Amino acid sequence: MSRLESMSRRLTAQIEGLNWAAAQIKDIQGDILELGLGNGRTYDHLRQELPDRRIWVIDRILKPHPSCVPPKQDFLQGEAEEMLRKMAARNIRIAMAHYDFGFGVKELDAAEGEKLSPFITALVAKGGLIVSQQPLIGVRQIRGPATIDPERYLFYRA
Repeated sequence: MSRLESMSRRLTAQIEGLNWAAAQIKDIQGDILELGLGNGRTYDHLRQELPDRRIWVIDRILKPHPSCVPPKQDFLQGEAEEMLRKMAARNIRIAMAHYDFGFGVKELDAAEGEKLSPFITALVAKGGLIVSQQPLIGVRQIRGPATIDPERYLFYRA
């Protein structure tokens, strides 16, 4: 499979997974957390699918497409661990988190996911979901949509 075909499969899985998770959390109270803004495509999709939810965004830099800049009060710029600690100190509850950090090096990505797992899971409301490209620890993995290869995208329930 070419890298282009792989990217297409990843984006399709991401859309289907986020849509599935959004439907699953309709009765769970809490905000949404986007870990990794990038150019803002996923953030834009979450705004569309969850228009009544506050969406917190954490990233080191703010460089999205101009139409995808989150409100200043919802963007936490800096290292994820520090920003997650600040959210916990404010007692912010998350109904769904989307973990989209990655260096593109499997070992580094796995280590980052492992390091951040306890900080993310501490924020997620009971019954809430985490949708992730990277493996996380300390939280129960569940099966997502049948259309998504379980190795492609990972789903966790708090």
